[in-house]
Amino acid sequence: MDLAVLHLNAGENTMRSVGSGAVLLVILVSHVASALEVPLDPKVLEGLPQPPTITLQSPKDYIFDPRENIVIHCEAKGKPHPSFSWTRNGSHFDVEQDSKVLLKPGSGTLVIDISGEKAEAYEGTYQCTAHNDHGTAVSNNIVIRQSRSPLWSKERLEAITVQMGVSMVLPCRPPAGLPPPVIFWMDNIFQKLPLDNRVSQALNGDLYFSNVLPEDNRNDYICYARFPYTQTIQQKQPISVTVLQTNPTVECRPGFMTPLGATSTKMVLRGDTLELECIAEGLPTPEMSWQKDGGELPSSRVSFLNYKKTLKIVDVGEADAGDYTCAATNRLGTAHHVIKVTVKAAPFWISAPRNLILAPNETGILTCRVSGDPKPDISWFVNGVPIENAPEDPTRKVDADTVVLSRVQSGSSAVYQCNASNEFGYLLANAFVSVLAEPPRVLTPPNRVYQVITNSPALLHCATFGSPIPTITWFKDSLISIKSEDPYVIHENGTLEINVAQSQNSGKYTCIATNNLGVKENHVFLEVKEPTRILKQPEYKVAQRGTSAVFECKVKHDPSLVPTMTWLKNGGELPDDERFEVDTDSLVIKDVTEEDEGTYTCIMNTTLDRDSASATLTVVEATPTPAIFYEKPDPPTDLELTDQTERSVQLTWFPGDEHNSPTQKFLIQYEDLLHRPGVWVNMTEVAGTSATAQLELSPYVYYSFRVLAKNQVGYSRASQPSRQYRTNPAAPDENPSDVQGKGTEPGNLVISWTSLTGFQSNGPGLEYKVLWRQRHVDQDWSSKTVANGSHLVVSGLPVYVPYEIKVQALNDYGNGPEAEVVIGYSGEDLPRSAPDGVLVTVHNSTTAQVHWEPVSPHSVRGKLKGYKVYYRRQRGLHETEEEADQESEEQVVTFSGNRTEGRLPGLQPYSLYIIFIRVLNSKGEGPQSQDKQFETPEGVPGPPSFLNVLNPSLDSLTLEWGPPLHKNGRLIGYTLQYQPVVNTTEAGPVTVMDFPVNETTVTLDNLNSSVLYKFHLSAKTVKGAGANLTKEASTIMESTVASRHVDIATQGWFIGLMCAIALLILVLLIVCFIKRNKGGKYPVKEKEEAHQDPEIQPMKEDDGTFGEYSDTEDHKPLKGSRTPSNGTVRRDESDDSLVDYGEGGDGQFNEDGSFIGQYSGKKEKDTHEGNESSEAPSPVNAMNSFV
Repeated sequence: MDLAVLHLNAGENTMRSVGSGAVLLVILVSHVASALEVPLDPKVLEGLPQPPTITLQSPKDYIFDPRENIVIHCEAKGKPHPSFSWTRNGSHFDVEQDSKVLLKPGSGTLVIDISGEKAEAYEGTYQCTAHNDHGTAVSNNIVIRQSRSPLWSKERLEAITVQMGVSMVLPCRPPAGLPPPVIFWMDNIFQKLPLDNRVSQALNGDLYFSNVLPEDNRNDYICYARFPYTQTIQQKQPISVTVLQTNPTVECRPGFMTPLGATSTKMVLRGDTLELECIAEGLPTPEMSWQKDGGELPSSRVSFLNYKKTLKIVDVGEADAGDYTCAATNRLGTAHHVIKVTVKAAPFWISAPRNLILAPNETGILTCRVSGDPKPDISWFVNGVPIENAPEDPTRKVDADTVVLSRVQSGSSAVYQCNASNEFGYLLANAFVSVLAEPPRVLTPPNRVYQVITNSPALLHCATFGSPIPTITWFKDSLISIKSEDPYVIHENGTLEINVAQSQNSGKYTCIATNNLGVKENHVFLEVKEPTRILKQPEYKVAQRGTSAVFECKVKHDPSLVPTMTWLKNGGELPDDERFEVDTDSLVIKDVTEEDEGTYTCIMNTTLDRDSASATLTVVEATPTPAIFYEKPDPPTDLELTDQTERSVQLTWFPGDEHNSPTQKFLIQYEDLLHRPGVWVNMTEVAGTSATAQLELSPYVYYSFRVLAKNQVGYSRASQPSRQYRTNPAAPDENPSDVQGKGTEPGNLVISWTSLTGFQSNGPGLEYKVLWRQRHVDQDWSSKTVANGSHLVVSGLPVYVPYEIKVQALNDYGNGPEAEVVIGYSGEDLPRSAPDGVLVTVHNSTTAQVHWEPVSPHSVRGKLKGYKVYYRRQRGLHETEEEADQESEEQVVTFSGNRTEGRLPGLQPYSLYIIFIRVLNSKGEGPQSQDKQFETPEGVPGPPSFLNVLNPSLDSLTLEWGPPLHKNGRLIGYTLQYQPVVNTTEAGPVTVMDFPVNETTVTLDNLNSSVLYKFHLSAKTVKGAGANLTKEASTIMESTVASRHVDIATQGWFIGLMCAIALLILVLLIVCFIKRNKGGKYPVKEKEEAHQDPEIQPMKEDDGTFGEYSDTEDHKPLKGSRTPSNGTVRRDESDDSLVDYGEGGDGQFNEDGSFIGQYSGKKEKDTHEGNESSEAPSPVNAMNSFV
């Protein structure tokens, strides 16, 4: 039961007298923004009233199989158990009046029996209501729809003829089912068509060919649709494709078959799966690649399908919006397509309303925070009724996504519903408000015993329940009150924590739970045990083969704990060998062999802790002279602290055995048991000849020291820790570092710093005194103290003003040193003023200089970044406003710093421009200056738009041209230059002709025949002539004209044709003469043909005429038939292979050729082998194997 409460009444600390004047500080768990959890303890739940809560409901969109019952789930809990009712399409649904509808006992679940009924009658929108004495909860709107598999529409498919090498699309266009069908392509023997980089199936089911090859020639391209719920498979009529082969095949650049155009758009909802598809044509077959403009593809959520033609991104988020470019590449080039993806969002929770349990006169808040795109609309309901229509409640205030319930009273329990919706969906949440008055209960079992090891943390629990939330007070030994301070911490849930438990912390602890309805107490016990330590560790052993090896492991442990000693070899169990003897504090290995070599570890376990140590055994042959072995030194022992002062102490120790390698140095480490227990930090090093070290200490640290020795082999194990040494607290020695001041909003200042560590705090109660004042202004420092934070936000300041900032550390024992002053600036705002005095100086027809007066520094209201100049061409000066094209794109030039002029590039001649300027700071742009217009002078024009040669003859031709696309001024005429071209390196004299502006054609006479001429045409303005447009053309040759009058009788092809006709007539005459001499006889076969029944004459395959009988055996297969290997004769395959499976009336075909379930086989009769039957394979099984 996940019930929660939000209390807003502030608690107060109270004092109580206990025993002989002992003072008890009541540690009160604050009711402000606290949460009350109702535990699952049956003793607590029994008799506790609770409004209804929906625990199970069907999904919002429920598609049902018409062959099965409809089951709409609705389960709820509450005290007393709720009753249930339903609405359908907004009206009450009387379950008892419909014999086909059953409401499960004790539940709201509906079971609708649709056998023998029209399932469509039960489609609609259902909503469940759960009600008891304390409120009403409602379910989501559950839309019930029947699954559908509509028939494929009748259509006649024309055969497709396509040239080899070009692209092709075979449409599928399946019927729209519910849910949509799964599409796949197969042939008429139920073999799935192979897909590859060239042939692919699109997301809509169409079959795409990037280029067609001869093997694509077939007549059985069949699209199938499988509907998941009914397991119905339907087929489209087969498509026949004929490929015409050409030699050579022309290669072509890539182009996109889908999507069309240079760009397309795609919208996807947050959390859904995005599928982008690009299918390209081209020869050779293009390779596909994808990229996101300005970003990286999310590698963990992206995948490529269909030979990289499909980009798939799962769990889409707002960051996935943007432009995605697919590129198709072959050796002839690359084509690109940009898909602009936008991400919208159905409503989703940021913070759903939570159940509240309030005590009388308390205040609670329900929040319903959602997000979405577009922004969702939020509506509130009470017990299923819109809140505006509910009975008026003066304690209730609704503010957008928040409901505040002030000073609630008993009997005002209810269930609130929050509905958040936009065009893509909705969210509905129930949250009950239960007003309870319950005295405190302590849930922690009484007299529980907690055991911990010395220097470990201890947690003593005091789980409680009550309404109002009880305050928790702790005592030790029934007399000593416990404050939430060193070494104790009292958590909000009542748990008492001892950071570093010591033996003196053992004893009896009492927690008392109190609210205005009563008091409850509970006793627990804490036992602090001595740690388990290995005093004598096993040592490295070198044993001669056949001798014994002994490892000692002496342990000290708390006498009340039962220890268990375990020995391991190389991390595993000891061998099962009687040579290994384990004693209470040793391991003996008798008659050692080389197999006994390894690392042996002794582990001492208790119920609370453990300790371990390891040593290595090396087995050698017996030698007269023992070898010298170098080992790590033994750890130092007997650590002692002397000469103790506030900030220093002297540490002494006894060095351990050096093992034949002199000690080079000692490393001293410390552990801060107060701030970082369990972490050892290197402190200092001393020479190996010394056994003492003077240590500098910091205040407010619980020190424990240990020493490690180092020789040439390595470091020893750490020594046993020294006794604990606590330094007294003091004021901080340093202030926080990295102090900064920077505004994030207009008029605010965020002061931040890097906090001191606990080690640097020097005492309890660490806080930071933050001081600030405006720079260059005679005013006192403002200050605020911050605890447990590393920043402070100061609001209500002037915009972008420098401030002096200091952050000083302080604790319960005083202030740190004087803090250094740093300079920061308050937040910026948009500039207030626009530049004045905008002046444009035009240098030439394509460049100009713009000047302006700078704005005043105070109007910038931030750090000046520069000025942005916006200019746009309005029209050409030779155009009227009506003749001008649509407005050209606006150009922007940014000039950094405090500039007052700049150059405008890229202007067009003889044009009217408009210009304005904005000042720029870090926040953004200020208002624009007044629009200023300027004109650019004329320039030379562009080349004429075209130059065509018309009507060439022997000595003349006609030229026609058009005006320049870019006149760049007022045209005054055209200049034509032309000259004959003698050869590739020599040209004749140049003729120059000028024309007025209104002439755009000329006929040139007196030209030489059969001569190539080169023409240069340019337009002119007052600024001069523009670029030339060049054209070459020739006059007609004389022989070409003469050839038009040649006599056809003299042509060779005509003479050959006449000879062939004469020869053909001669052959026909000879054939007639021979037939006449045979006396009119004809073969028996011809006579039989004359009397043959035309209905049984064989048909020719090619043209449908009657063919001749075969002269060979009677059973020879007809032309075009296929003969199986077993000798039987079967007819050729039908275009629609499924017809074979549906004959004889046993098949399960629909009228459109779809089929369901198992097909019946077709029986074929062989005319020579009797009546035999064979059953065809199941098409459904064949197809399901592919889907």
